[in-house]
Amino acid sequence: MTFPFNAYLLAFGGAFATTLLTLPLWKRWCARTGLVDDPGHRKIHDAPIPLAGGLAVMTGLALPTVIAALTLILRHALRSTPAMATIPTAGAGLPLFDNTTQALLGYGLDKRSLELAAILCGAVGMLVVGLLDDRFELGPAVKFSSQFLVAALVAAGGARITLFIHSHIFSYAVTILWILTVINAFNFMDNMNGLCGGLGAIGALYFATLAAADGALLGFLPHNFPRARAFLGDSGSHLVGYLVAVLAILPHYYSSKHRNVAAVFLPLLILAVPLGDMVWVVLLRWRMGKPFYVGDNNHLSHRLTRRGLSRTAAVLVIWLAAAIFGGLAVIDWAEILLKR
Repeated sequence: MTFPFNAYLLAFGGAFATTLLTLPLWKRWCARTGLVDDPGHRKIHDAPIPLAGGLAVMTGLALPTVIAALTLILRHALRSTPAMATIPTAGAGLPLFDNTTQALLGYGLDKRSLELAAILCGAVGMLVVGLLDDRFELGPAVKFSSQFLVAALVAAGGARITLFIHSHIFSYAVTILWILTVINAFNFMDNMNGLCGGLGAIGALYFATLAAADGALLGFLPHNFPRARAFLGDSGSHLVGYLVAVLAILPHYYSSKHRNVAAVFLPLLILAVPLGDMVWVVLLRWRMGKPFYVGDNNHLSHRLTRRGLSRTAAVLVIWLAAAIFGGLAVIDWAEILLKR
């Protein structure tokens, strides 16, 4: 059964509005508590900028999710009570809360509750890791270990990659490696206004298309691009990378009725830009004898600006490249479906 479009519309709209409206509140909180990015080495801003993006994006994801879950639970409880069964519940006549949508969402919450709980807990955990890094500048070993634990939690919850190999050890290993890689790829790309958030939104959009949550990220972008009034910070870039990595895992690209193995590599095409940038920078730092985790100005965005593009133009070019690669993935997926 095809999942109803109105559920996606509700999730997108709720996340977008919540992030857009709560970000000013988080900006004030960050300014009051000193959670800001001060001007300094390799920084292009000349005044402290609140690191509120991750908190706002997390709010845009969590608040609508909690409200939707509570609404479904309440409506189910009311309909299960004989005395209340004939009383219309709030929103019963609205298309966003029709019986089909409610049944499918309820089924998902019931059958995949552990996996969903692990994903949400992982998102909170990744946000906390990023916040601690923003505040205290965690060492590479501590940050990597924390990322590893969060990725392991998600794998233990059931969101795992198999690549057709029936081995729990392999499944855990490749899932953790994928999540760690994508998180750090997006963390590397968080070097210009709107770049990381925009790439995350593009990736989320294409994964949503393939799967048939980019609302929160789009709600953040007006505060970050082209002129930044708030930054994602490590909390936001960690969260964006984590969410995109998990979105890539959740769709079923392969089944007994669909035997085109190449389909499982579509996420690599969707994320070609951030992953390609990370590989390039890591190899370059290795050749220069520098630690791969020490930042520099050799990312794709920096190379474009050195060739004469403005920072805004460089970000738009990279967004366009990501959109093209993602579009190719969707076209490939559509061709695969037509051949089934």
